[in-house]
Amino acid sequence: MSFGPSSPVWHQLVLVLLALAITELHARPLKPIAARASVPATDPFYQPPAGYEAEEPGTILRTRSIVASFFGLLLDAVEAHQLLYRTTAVNGTAIATVTTGFKPLLGAATDRFVSFQTAYDSSDTVCDPSYNYELGAVQTDIISAVEFLILQVYLAEGYIVAAPDYEGPDAAFAPGRLEGMGVLDGMRAVSAYTGLGFSTTTPAIVGVGYSGGAIASGWAASLQSDYAPELSIKGWAAGGTPANLTGTTVFVDNTVFSGFLPAALDGLAKPSAYGAELGPFIESIITPLGQSKLTFANTYCAVEDILNFAEQSVLSTSFQSLGYDLVYDPTFVSVMQQNIMGLYANETPIAPVLLYHAALDEIIPYANASTLFDSWCSNGASVQFTTYGSGGHATTELLGVPAAVEFVEAAFAGTVASGCSSNTVLDSTVDPLALGLDLEPLLTGLLDALVRFGEQDANLISDLAILETLITVT
Repeated sequence: MSFGPSSPVWHQLVLVLLALAITELHARPLKPIAARASVPATDPFYQPPAGYEAEEPGTILRTRSIVASFFGLLLDAVEAHQLLYRTTAVNGTAIATVTTGFKPLLGAATDRFVSFQTAYDSSDTVCDPSYNYELGAVQTDIISAVEFLILQVYLAEGYIVAAPDYEGPDAAFAPGRLEGMGVLDGMRAVSAYTGLGFSTTTPAIVGVGYSGGAIASGWAASLQSDYAPELSIKGWAAGGTPANLTGTTVFVDNTVFSGFLPAALDGLAKPSAYGAELGPFIESIITPLGQSKLTFANTYCAVEDILNFAEQSVLSTSFQSLGYDLVYDPTFVSVMQQNIMGLYANETPIAPVLLYHAALDEIIPYANASTLFDSWCSNGASVQFTTYGSGGHATTELLGVPAAVEFVEAAFAGTVASGCSSNTVLDSTVDPLALGLDLEPLLTGLLDALVRFGEQDANLISDLAILETLITVT
């Protein structure tokens, strides 16, 4: 459900990149920020115009240019645009959400773009990546703020990058079908937007996402053949993939990461998701304690959610009256079954996929990812499945960056091998030169962070409060 920006690895990465940014600021100082950015709930840009429901999915409803920044404070030297676009709720009705497009100032490839699904893993719109990208935004979502640094790798490679708020207008975290349609409609909108200077009306696209971002990416890959077959999608890279929400719920419940579960339940019960059936059901079984946790998750972002519900259980009678029997209830089972990737043959990716996962992932079950690999392959997909034998959920995202970037390059070039294959990576280090000399400082910092971090992400939770304070004080 979520991943390592809440960890000491990310603490070290933030310090490395902040040091690099501060060095740059000595040569190019910032002017004081005149005003804070408006949160989505009060920003008119996020409100669709009257009659938008009649538009086709992916239609651009509104555009604006923004000043992109690291942590709401440090300028990112890119061209940035935001698009409000029409997409689709689980029940087929119209909703609208935002995607943010970033273009390198020099040397951008204009016939392609990367769709980067940030793992914001939260059920409050203040956690939307689009808001956190803006100069002057109070950094409410540390995951979006820090994963934005990984997005820079793709910009440095010369790609235009688009990052959608795929959870939609009510921040529906976890419903994969809604998120998948949000990704695909975001691709439609970006492809049609002339402001990014594309040289073609059908730019090639590769989608990437890790953990919560892999929910969105995996489901977009699954739904493309039926929902958006016209898109020129060349591949998908998805790591730490939550392919089965029931499996993830049972796996992570009553652990230090159980704080993601109230946010997921709240997200699944949002009006644009399964509110019609799941909302009344949850209301009938929730306890006062459980309701307080859902209310909290509806108001805060991932880091606060983790801290608020660590080592507690949504499968206990203190949270809801059914206890563990919740996982057998027909209403709950129906919703969760609709969110199992690879369950139906007609929901098989038509573009090649890179799946990667830690064998010792302590948040998302490895067995669910390997089952997804088997299911997709049995239905004719082309999937490369890489197992990282050393490290845990957070370190695997970092270790997987070079391989993901290589896959993106091969997918655009059309050189990804067809069929299915699997391999295991035992090395727990990052090659500082794997992505070229321009990125050596970043990857050297990652290497140092991974060495300090230790295998299996043993200290994953210990630096949350410190990292949260480090970023939010700005």
